[in-house]
Parts: sequence; structure tokens; C-alpha cells
Amino acid sequence: MSDYYEEDEWQQRVEMFAEPGGNSALRRASKSNPRNRPCPTCGTPNVLTPADVRLSYVCNRCAEAAEGFGGYGS
Repeated sequence: MSDYYEEDEWQQRVEMFAEPGGNSALRRASKSNPRNRPCPTCGTPNVLTPADVRLSYVCNRCAEAAEGFGGYGS
């Protein structure tokens, strides 16, 4: 468990996010929410879930590059 969250809040994050406690906002993949969509920026296949697409997210690599944390070429 994380030191920053209460137990129930942490459990909710674990169920929702692919990397709870990490920098990624991408949603956790599941049978009903598979990671089967391409990144709209770079075209990498199978990196986003339908929930990520509905939220207009991009893959972690593109997000990090856009935020100045490396991404392409790092």
C-alpha cells in the first residue's frame, strides 16, 4: 500500500489505474476494458483501453514526451 492514501482509496486506485502510485493515468486493462486501441499520436497499436480513448489519453511515451520527461529518443 502507498503511504499517501487511505486503504480504501488505495484499493480504488489499484482497481482503476494500470500503474497505481506511478505517473501513468492510463486505466487498468480487463476483459471488459482490453488494451486494444492504438495511440492517436504515434500509432503504436494496443496501448490504450477504450476508457483511455474516451478520456482522450495518449500512450505513456507520448504523454511523457509532451510533458518534457523524455519519451522519444530517450
